[in-house]
Amino acid sequence: MEQPRAVVLLSGGLDSATVLAIARAGGFAPFALTFDYGQRHAIEIDAARRLAAAFAVARHLVLPIDLRAFGGSALTADVPVPRDRSPEAMSEGIPSTYVPARNTIFLSLALAWSEVLGAHDLFIGVNALDYAGYPDCRPEFLAAFEHLADLATRAGVLGQRFHIHAPLLKLTKADIIRRGLELGVDYALTTSCYDPTADGAACRRCDACVLRLQGFAANGVRDPARYAP
Repeated sequence: MEQPRAVVLLSGGLDSATVLAIARAGGFAPFALTFDYGQRHAIEIDAARRLAAAFAVARHLVLPIDLRAFGGSALTADVPVPRDRSPEAMSEGIPSTYVPARNTIFLSLALAWSEVLGAHDLFIGVNALDYAGYPDCRPEFLAAFEHLADLATRAGVLGQRFHIHAPLLKLTKADIIRRGLELGVDYALTTSCYDPTADGAACRRCDACVLRLQGFAANGVRDPARYAP
């Protein structure tokens, strides 16, 4: 029997790699979608290509969409990436690494592709615990988008309901890594740093690096990523 198709948002980071493994383990044929959106950490696009090859996805599409035209984020404008923040500081307010409406844009394009593919399942690696300040990582947002998908598409009008899968939503970074290791994810293929060095080494000090390192430490496992001294 043919596996059901699913569109998986694949950034090349730790979370999206885990989600890809979960989709595969759940019996889906994953179609991976990566965005080249002018991000400061564009090195993640190469990581996404490595992951797509390792998981032998049905198809991997890298879609250019330059959000630098809007700016408004430390990831798409000349704004410093926050460093050396405490867990308490990370959990307060909306960080400057928030890209305006990013997940809304990404899911909209994923929805368009899924309708063409005849897929009704979309996977996204959002997490509401580690990134509580991101408004587009909340369960309320995902539920609203799922409802929008049913209203805004021909497939939805014909009664074919869409499902937004966010399997990491309520997991800690340690939980996410543990689940990925159980599924055989090679995290050496991934990158998480928001402000890597010119040669691609992770900075060790941005929020993404700090949370990643803490997650591996909690599992008693060495992080295979390459870090700057």
